[in-house]
Amino acid sequence: MQRRCNRNRKRSKRRCIYCPVHGCYLDSVSKKYALFADSPGQLQERGMRRRNALILVASKTAVPLEGEWLEAFWCEQCQEKKWYHVRKRDRNYAISLAPPELWQQAMGVINSQGNPSVGEFTRRQAKMVGFQGVKDFRFVV
Repeated sequence: MQRRCNRNRKRSKRRCIYCPVHGCYLDSVSKKYALFADSPGQLQERGMRRRNALILVASKTAVPLEGEWLEAFWCEQCQEKKWYHVRKRDRNYAISLAPPELWQQAMGVINSQGNPSVGEFTRRQAKMVGFQGVKDFRFVV
């Protein structure tokens, strides 16, 4: 029979994610950014057969990758924040530094080049510190 204190413990356990350089525990400093596959090749890299990958990508525009995400961690020894590609397998976590190509598969990440549907005038106005809207509309005045 279990002791009462062990039976009622519902608190979540700390994830065992350690620094690949020093081996110390890594503290998460961001939310998880889920990854999606939008081409059959990305699914084939993860062990799916070619035909199944083609059918799945044809039926859905983006396929969520289960157990994979991008997350930022703080290392106490390195004294810096790094972004890692985290893969969860059963109870183990495999981490590697996030390559730039992986950021295009993440959901909720801001595009570094900016929104491609926004015009140059709007982008320039958003970067301005002080608003002087009348000066940009010289042809109207």
